[in-house]
Amino acid sequence: MHAAHPRLRALRPLISAASVLALTATALVAGSAAPALAATASGGPGTTPYWNESGAVQGFADSTSSSSKVAYTIGNGELENVFYPEDDEPDTYGLQYYVTDGSSFSDSEVSNTTHAVTLADSTSLTWQQTNTAANGDFKIVKTYIADPNSNVVLIQTTFTNETSTPLYLYADYQPYLDNQGDGNTGGTDSTTGDLEAVNGSVASALSASTGFTESSTGYVGTSSSGVTQLASGYGLSTTYSGVSSSGHLDQTAEIPVSTSGSTTFTLALAFDTTEASAISDASTALTAGFSSLESGFESGWHTWLAGLNSPPASVSSSSTLLNQYYISLMELKADEDKTYTGGFVASPTDPWGASDSAASTGNHGYHLVWTRDEYQMASALLSAGDSTDAAAALAYILKYEVESSGEVKQNTWLNGNQEWGGQQMDEAADPIILAYQLGDTSSGDWSTLKTEANYLVANGPYTGQDRWEENGGYSPSTIAAEIAGLVCAYSLATTQGDTSDASTYLSTAETWASDVDGWTYTTSGSIASGDYFVRIAPNGTPNASDTISISNGGGSYDQRAVVDAGFLELVRLGIKSASATDIANSLTAVDDTIATTTPEGTMYHRYNHDGYGETSTGADYTGAGVGNLWPVFNGERGEYDIADGNTSGAETQLEIMQASATGDGQISEQVWGSSTAATASGTGWTLGQADNSATPLMWSMAQYVRLADDISNGVSDTPKIVCQTFSTCSVTAPSAPTGLKVTATTSTTASLSWTASSGATSYKVLRGGTVVGTTTSTGYTDTGLTAGTSYTYTVEAVNSAGTSSASSSVTATTNAAGTAPNAPTGLTVGTVTTTTVPLTWTAATTSGSYAVASYYVLRGGSIVGTTTSTSYTDTGLTPGTTYSYTVEAYDSNGDVSAASSAVSATTKTAYTETFNVTVPVNTAASGDTVYLDGDFSVLGGSASDWSASGIAMTKVDDTHYTATVTSASSTTLDYKYDLGGSWSNVEETGSCGYVANRSVTVSSGTETDTVDNWAGPNTCGNAQAVIDVTVPSSTPSGDEVYISGDFSALGIGMSSSNDWSAGLYPMTKIATNEWQIIVPSFSGDTLAYKFDLNGTWTNVEEGSSCSYVSNRSFYFNGADSTYTASDTVTNWAALNGC
Repeated sequence: MHAAHPRLRALRPLISAASVLALTATALVAGSAAPALAATASGGPGTTPYWNESGAVQGFADSTSSSSKVAYTIGNGELENVFYPEDDEPDTYGLQYYVTDGSSFSDSEVSNTTHAVTLADSTSLTWQQTNTAANGDFKIVKTYIADPNSNVVLIQTTFTNETSTPLYLYADYQPYLDNQGDGNTGGTDSTTGDLEAVNGSVASALSASTGFTESSTGYVGTSSSGVTQLASGYGLSTTYSGVSSSGHLDQTAEIPVSTSGSTTFTLALAFDTTEASAISDASTALTAGFSSLESGFESGWHTWLAGLNSPPASVSSSSTLLNQYYISLMELKADEDKTYTGGFVASPTDPWGASDSAASTGNHGYHLVWTRDEYQMASALLSAGDSTDAAAALAYILKYEVESSGEVKQNTWLNGNQEWGGQQMDEAADPIILAYQLGDTSSGDWSTLKTEANYLVANGPYTGQDRWEENGGYSPSTIAAEIAGLVCAYSLATTQGDTSDASTYLSTAETWASDVDGWTYTTSGSIASGDYFVRIAPNGTPNASDTISISNGGGSYDQRAVVDAGFLELVRLGIKSASATDIANSLTAVDDTIATTTPEGTMYHRYNHDGYGETSTGADYTGAGVGNLWPVFNGERGEYDIADGNTSGAETQLEIMQASATGDGQISEQVWGSSTAATASGTGWTLGQADNSATPLMWSMAQYVRLADDISNGVSDTPKIVCQTFSTCSVTAPSAPTGLKVTATTSTTASLSWTASSGATSYKVLRGGTVVGTTTSTGYTDTGLTAGTSYTYTVEAVNSAGTSSASSSVTATTNAAGTAPNAPTGLTVGTVTTTTVPLTWTAATTSGSYAVASYYVLRGGSIVGTTTSTSYTDTGLTPGTTYSYTVEAYDSNGDVSAASSAVSATTKTAYTETFNVTVPVNTAASGDTVYLDGDFSVLGGSASDWSASGIAMTKVDDTHYTATVTSASSTTLDYKYDLGGSWSNVEETGSCGYVANRSVTVSSGTETDTVDNWAGPNTCGNAQAVIDVTVPSSTPSGDEVYISGDFSALGIGMSSSNDWSAGLYPMTKIATNEWQIIVPSFSGDTLAYKFDLNGTWTNVEEGSSCSYVSNRSFYFNGADSTYTASDTVTNWAALNGC
């Protein structure tokens, strides 16, 4: 064992455990006397300051109380960064203990102990560190909380001397106040003996419940530093009252401990605007006592969790997964700033901080706001049931992140001051998606969200940077966000009555959705089958050999040689089905290129050739390196698995995320991605372990929470309006209804109500196990029952995915029978139509105790309606059909009369005619409606004759419209078509001649017509081409041929946004394997075009041997006012071997 240094023994008499307790009691009352100090230290400013390594973070916490504005990280055996007054302002390098025997050794917690971290309470962020000396001489157990009432971090410490030799304990603190390591001044307060420091408007005070035996402030790396003195002389040979100038400070204080056994005390590290205020805050907290404040700290977290959903079933059966869920969820909440409510920084860490100088203020690390990351965090909180903080996040974004133009800042400090100035279009879309998911109906919010939507329309889909903040172009993940954002904007605008803009948002989104493959999906790649989404296409031409330059020293490559999994956002956000061919092909390319097998499972890189990460030996990233594996991608893959119906796959991805976390529940930005262990000093990571990137990354923590919730919900967080728009919604069977109860009974009825089930579209009502009715509401009245009889009911919820289990049962007993009313009389049929029968009758009388309440109308013996009046019109009937009717009266007790005398009614015979018309290709671009006009009075309806806006036709697609008319008799109808309800745009011939009235005998048939031209501007008077194409005989019979091209070049009013849209212009099938479309233009124009199948570039035309087909071209000259282009498609890509 080590002998005590004789000088130190003389200076500091050793005390017993009882003496420590007595001293503690004294300190709690009045504080201890300040020790004598030497002069101020000189030799500043000390060594260049750097930040702590973020990879060592093992816990992050704050109090849920808004009165406490400190947040902190712990790791590597010490307290690391403390943030005050906002979460983007770190104020410390670290606070740890040193232990010495006074003569032969001086050990630090960071370097000379093994570290264990756990939560002292699994449902609060009460972190506990246990540091055990490598030589077994001592153990230090520290429990951390933030005072809920002030800006004080409290550390309850139990120091245990495991030897028979006295040991001495020192606290060592390096203040980096106001986000700066070399601008601090400080010293020992002459009254309290506390260590104080200040830089600008931020001050700190370090105090102990025992008081300090001695203390000193010096410069790091100089002889005045306490650490330097402990290392060389095993004690503070000289104590300094302060420093002569600002610099990189080291503050050291001895804490009195027992000569043997254990000593428990509390350290308080307080922050405020002045030293005096910080000292007062520390004193107040120590006076209140650790136990009392710990109770309030934990209570705050318990209350917050109690207001959320119960933990999802996906984690509740595994303590490991459940603990990870709680830690991730609580640290997301802890990341919300107290000054800027709703502001969340990306991470409370500084990646590769040991190589990041702290010698000036400014951006250090990830404690900035990225709207993209904030959206991910807010959506996770929302999935867990915290709509309050999710809504606060949206409010924060709209206030601080959105420019007046609608662009969203790339990233900012919490006060909204921009740090970097890149344009990232997904960040303009994310707040709109979040607003939709929150059900935000605020007109004030909409005014800001609208500017974002307009910005997307005006500037998308191209983005200045993709989500990796490196390259500009056409990015699948960015375009997915843009499309989803615009569809959500359509919904929000519709709610606000902004129908014009709503239409623009929806049409733009639909166009981009049809074009995303054309912009980003290559069919000539070098990976896997050659068909896949590229990471980003700089010019939106994914089959070209355009070059992409990888940042961070990654090199330059053909765009087709670089892939990421960002295309999965097209599935998560509802634009594409999980089973789509282009998605499946791209998954193969990703798995062949950027997947790596680790002990935790298969994990993924951002993209191949990524240079953002440590060097190959594990040395810090300083501008170039090797990109490692990101756990967040397992979460994204898991959400894809959910959409694909692969629940077990999603569960595996959740388990991989948890396994890749640190043993303390921190999910990092990256984990080591090489099978060769890191060899750089201080590393040693192995494959799949967290490295020195941002740990925790709050996006990763959010992804874990959301995936866990999504697995249990059976669906991902896809905005419903988006998947409805593109018909991609995945549905799971609803939960069983709850709260079933009997609300009323009569002698013949029982009324029920229940609580709605999640995801239900309708309900089955069962009596005695047999279905007796269905309803879309949460109430039902069962009729035709027997008086004085008991019935048992259950309810099942239904949607397209299936039927839930039955609810709990209830019993209803009908009332005793009374005297029934007399049967209604005088039932009479009025004037019938083809689909309706009106009925009237004389009111029923009664001799019973209950008044007549209502009437049942029966058709063929079955009730078709109820009414309290003495008339009823039966609707929705079949023309030319005979029906039999009776009426029954019932009273307020449910007693039902006998039926009235029956009457018969025959509906009039009806004739229908369907009109299908093919219109010029530029029709949809006009924005006008196609109308069917004629002498409609012959039909016997109410439509006006030849009004130019007679019957609005239904758009089938951009070149096909349909309408159906009904007549009470077979008659001749004269008709024609116009555009926009105006005779100025009436149909004309191919040579712009007059079109005579068309004529048809309405006889339940179908008319198929073609409009060659519309009169009016940008329509008739132009040349036109009839483009005729013969397709391979192997073309599937149910598939449809489309044409795409640069239609805006024709001068006929078509937007450039429609150019080369694979799925916008379907052709008309005119014969077996032959399709046609009419294209108008002006003389002298040239159309470039090509054909595809089913509106996707995946099935674009190809030549013999599946070769690339260049764009076709048609020139409109003056002589060819009408000309047929006869083309032939040899093959379709991705079909029949191509």
